[in-house]
Amino acid sequence: MRLEHQIRAFEQVFKNYDGTQPLHRFLFTYFKQHKQMGSSDRRWATRYIYSFFRLGKALINEDTTLRLAIADFLCNHTLSLVVEEKLPNLKEHINLSVQEKIALVTSEFPAFKLSEVFVFNENLSKEVEKQDFYESFFIQPDLFIRVKSSYINQLVKTLKDAEVAVEEISKTTLALPNGTKLEQIVPAQQYYQIQDLSSQKTGNFFKPQTWDYWWDCCAASGGKSLLLHDLEPSVQLLVSDVRENSLNNLEERFREAGLKKYQKKVLDLLQNNDQDLHHYEFDGIILDAPCSGSGTWGRTPEMLYYFDSHKISYFSKLQTAIAANVVKYLKSGKPLVYITCSVFKQENEEVVAWIEENLPLELETMEVIKGYKDKADTMFIARFIKK
Repeated sequence: MRLEHQIRAFEQVFKNYDGTQPLHRFLFTYFKQHKQMGSSDRRWATRYIYSFFRLGKALINEDTTLRLAIADFLCNHTLSLVVEEKLPNLKEHINLSVQEKIALVTSEFPAFKLSEVFVFNENLSKEVEKQDFYESFFIQPDLFIRVKSSYINQLVKTLKDAEVAVEEISKTTLALPNGTKLEQIVPAQQYYQIQDLSSQKTGNFFKPQTWDYWWDCCAASGGKSLLLHDLEPSVQLLVSDVRENSLNNLEERFREAGLKKYQKKVLDLLQNNDQDLHHYEFDGIILDAPCSGSGTWGRTPEMLYYFDSHKISYFSKLQTAIAANVVKYLKSGKPLVYITCSVFKQENEEVVAWIEENLPLELETMEVIKGYKDKADTMFIARFIKK
C-alpha cells in the first residue's frame, strides 16, 4: 500500500507539471495547494520526480513506473520502495558508482542507451566529453559558495559544528551538499556569496585594472559583478538588465555584500540605447548572455524532458544581436568577456565565429568550463579584445 501511495503521488505531480516553469517553483505551489500531503509524501514525490526527469528520454517507450525505478536506482544511494519492487535483481547494488549502475542497467535492459538521456547530442560543443557529461545527470550537483579568504576558516568551523559536510575546494571556495539551509546556519552574507564553481572560474578571464570602468550588461542578480569587484575593488561598475525585478534582487545582494558604489539601468539590449549610453566608454564588458541554460540542467533536469531544440537558434540570434549592440561602447584594446551556461555549439563556438567575422573584436581565448567533472554547472567563456 505504501508503494501504491507513493506512486500515485508521483503520478499526480507528473500529470500536473508541464515544464513551463522551474520544477522547484511548481512543487512549492503544488504542495501548498495539496496540504493533505504529509512531509514524507512531499519528500518522496520530490525525490521521484527529480530522479525521473534525470533519465531524460532514455527508455521512453517503457512503462512509466519501470522508468521511475531505473531512474531512482541510478540517482540514489538509499533504497526506495519502487526500486525494491520493480528492480529486485538490482537493489543490492544501490551503493555502486554511477558508472557501475549504468553498466548493470544496460545489461538488464539492452534498449537503454545513455546517449538518449541527453538527446541533443549533435548540438554539443566539441570540447564536451559526451560519456562524462551524460553520466553527470545522475549525480546531484553541489552547492558552492565563494568566501572571503580571511573568513574561510571560521566558516568551515561553523559549518562543521552544524554537522554540514563541507569540502574546501580552494582558499575562497567551499562545496556543500545541495539543499543545505545555509541562511539558517550563517545568516550574514557579507562574507560569502552563493555562486557555482564554474561561475567563479569565469573570474580568471576578467583581468580588471585599477580604476577601470566595467559594464555588466546582462547582470541579472549580480553574481559576476560581485566577483569582478572582489577581484578589483577599485573598479567602477554599471549594471544593467532588461528585467527590473532582477535589478531589485541585485540591489539587495549588493547591499548585503557591502557594495555601494555602482550605477544601475534597466536596458533592453536589443534596442538602440544611445540615449542612455551615448557618453559611456568602458574598459571592460561582461556579456553573460541569455541562453538555453543547458549547462545547468544537472540542477534543473526537467529540461532534459521538456526542452525544445528549436529554442537554440532563438538564443543564438539573441546573443549575436546583443553583442553587436554593446560592442560600440567598449574602448579599443579593451576586453569583452562573453559567457553562457550552455553546452550547445550554436550558442558558444558558432557565436564566437560570428563575432569574429562581423564585429571589431579579436578572440583572445575561449574555453568550455567542464563543471560536469566537478558536480557543478558547465559553462562557456570567450574573451575578446576590441581592435
